[in-house]
Amino acid sequence: MALEIFPLISFLLLLPVWANAQTVGNVTVGASLSAHENSRPWVSLSGDFAFGFHQLSNNKNLFLLAIWYNKIPENTLVWYANGDSPAPRGSKLQLADRGFVLNSPQGEQLWNSETRSGVVDSGIMDDSGNFKLLGGSSILWESFKDPADTVLPSQILDTAVALSSRQSETNFSKGRFQMVLQPNGDLVLATVNLPSKHVNDPYYKSGTAGDPNSSSHGFQLVFNVSGYLFVSRENEERSVLTPTITGSAKDFYYRATLDFDGVFTLYSHPKASTGMIASWTALWSEPDNICTAAPVDASSGVCGFNSICSLNAEKRPSCGCPRGYALVDPSNQYGNCKPNFTLSCEEEPGPVEDLYEFEVLTNVGWPQGNYALLEPFAEDQCRQSCLHDCMCAVAIFREGDKCLKKRLPLTNGRTVPNHSGAKAFLKVRKGDRPPFCPYFSNQEIKNQETLILALSILLGMSVLFIFILVTATCLGFYFIYQKRLKLLPNNEVAVETNLRTFTYKELANATNEFKEELGRGSFGIVYKGTLPTSYVSQVAVKRLNTVVHDHAEKEFKTEVHVIGQTHHRNLVRLLGFCDDGDNRLLVYEYLSNGSLASFLFCGSRPSWSQRTRIALGIARGLLYLHEECSTQIIHCDIKPQNILLDEHYNAKISDFGLAKLLAMNQSHTNTAIRGTKGYVAAEWFRNLPITVKVDAYSFGVLLLELTCCRRSVDMESDMEERAILTDWAYDCYCGGTLDALVENDIDALNDIAKVERFVQVAIWCIQEDPSLRPTMRAVSQMLEGVVEVPIPPCPCPYAFTA
Repeated sequence: MALEIFPLISFLLLLPVWANAQTVGNVTVGASLSAHENSRPWVSLSGDFAFGFHQLSNNKNLFLLAIWYNKIPENTLVWYANGDSPAPRGSKLQLADRGFVLNSPQGEQLWNSETRSGVVDSGIMDDSGNFKLLGGSSILWESFKDPADTVLPSQILDTAVALSSRQSETNFSKGRFQMVLQPNGDLVLATVNLPSKHVNDPYYKSGTAGDPNSSSHGFQLVFNVSGYLFVSRENEERSVLTPTITGSAKDFYYRATLDFDGVFTLYSHPKASTGMIASWTALWSEPDNICTAAPVDASSGVCGFNSICSLNAEKRPSCGCPRGYALVDPSNQYGNCKPNFTLSCEEEPGPVEDLYEFEVLTNVGWPQGNYALLEPFAEDQCRQSCLHDCMCAVAIFREGDKCLKKRLPLTNGRTVPNHSGAKAFLKVRKGDRPPFCPYFSNQEIKNQETLILALSILLGMSVLFIFILVTATCLGFYFIYQKRLKLLPNNEVAVETNLRTFTYKELANATNEFKEELGRGSFGIVYKGTLPTSYVSQVAVKRLNTVVHDHAEKEFKTEVHVIGQTHHRNLVRLLGFCDDGDNRLLVYEYLSNGSLASFLFCGSRPSWSQRTRIALGIARGLLYLHEECSTQIIHCDIKPQNILLDEHYNAKISDFGLAKLLAMNQSHTNTAIRGTKGYVAAEWFRNLPITVKVDAYSFGVLLLELTCCRRSVDMESDMEERAILTDWAYDCYCGGTLDALVENDIDALNDIAKVERFVQVAIWCIQEDPSLRPTMRAVSQMLEGVVEVPIPPCPCPYAFTA
């Protein structure tokens, strides 16, 4: 009897543990979930689906709010809310009477369900995979009406409700593909330009379009509970898209997903284990060949710019960079490729025959990018024409006498079987190919082996001798350095950097009692100085305003600690500092050619090539500050006066006195208004978070000044419409009169395509909505021509409000 009662007692003891492990069925207002590994999801009654936090595989500290198949090992996601901004560990989801609210540990709202009018009573994870928020007898919100990249059986998509692919297998931010049922009833797949989100022409159409005013057009995409998809028409007719499903819905799970590679696929997965490892099986997909299906005007195509798309054994697109090119982002094989060399029209250090060669590709095509058609041309003429043309990246020879020349970036690259015998000659820099090893006789090989052995012994002895010599020299310098270090005063120890510490007297002597003024900045005056015993003789000494308060002390220490750890060719280098009583000074490298403002606006106009090189340098410097240094830096005052030029006219960003510094795990900050009139973004005046996008705005204004070689504001202009450069540049861009921006500049007029690219990038940067502005990484890539620049919208749309 006791043995019979024991299992019952065990069950009763474990029941509270199971009840605490997961919530099943209804969820009441006030319930919450936390983002961590042991978070318990809310599960449907059948246990098939779960709603909760999914930990990202590539970052264990980030989580997605998601719905997934709960009974299969891989827990396949079928819905997620915050793909563009994953929740950090410790974030909290709360079910309130107004719907779901997801907040970060700092209280920042990451997502909400945008529930329509009504008060939420409860929520439920139902057995169809749909999470519903209920208010009385009404459904106030449901995940089926707010899909991510997947539809499930019993789910219905109305017109204009889109599926968006993710960026990659592990990156859940919105990708480059979209599926939507158009108002005319056609189900279409299309590529999307990022970051503008412009939707290109479809690469797949279901053929279910009709007159929107008649009853024959489709108005809903239905995923039947039996596992097949159809477009439902107003007259109750159906256009079935998928083949007949042989497996029963009782035995199989089904899902239809717009995969990150742009293919819309219907999958099945057995519910019960058969002793073998079960997995998802593709039952149907569209398009059949996405590499060739994408329209030629669809931006970069399925793969990124300069990449080539081909189908693998599973008929999925595979992207690859040709020889001489490499991925911009090595973690994204579907992304853009960049050349490992510079294809330049500037003077080369030798004959082009010695610098470039061709990679011959067959059955490969790029439908876009032709800028010249030469015929009749022989094959060798085609090769030579491209070789000696600095703009030519690829020459296509086809039909026996036609030569097509293409420029970068190459778009819509794809393999095309049986491509009519066409050949593609891809220009690459010599030296990428492994050296060719000619054949040697046995005797020659023996002689070579003897020679190699003798040379190896000689080389080894030489290396050993050099090693001993270098070691002895280093030890000597080390002891000398230690001896000198002991003689230095205690305050001459740099703060966590390799900076030199100066006394006030040393800098007063170096600047001849602060006699020669170089300029005035936001926090003080800059003087020219000379160090008598330094490997850098001439320096610029910035004397900070002598104001003794906590804010000034903080600003000074911020500059010393952070700027001392930055190293980039496009940043002014900090050499040392002085913190002697109330005197605070910074010692920078001296740049002989002064500021960009003087170079650009005083005297003769700089050449177009100089201006473009300076623009690229500034963009790369900002990219380093925003993304590549150990502590993210927002400059907040990018303007020509804060760009200095070295002896070779390389641009270097100066004056970090206005910089607002962020830890790498922060996304934004709030601060007082900083910057200079004409270069300040709108969010400064709207009490909006200040992010790196304020620098992008200032750079956009500066880029227009560099392009047009004039100040951003010229109230003395004879033409009123030209007074504000940003407005005039956008008007010229829309009106097709870009030549007016660079009138009388012969070099720029001859390079009007680059002028247009620079103006387009600038317009993207000065968008009033900061979320539309590109990152400085994207800006650099667009300026370099690695990626195509999408058509920018009006920078000041009336629709945008704070």
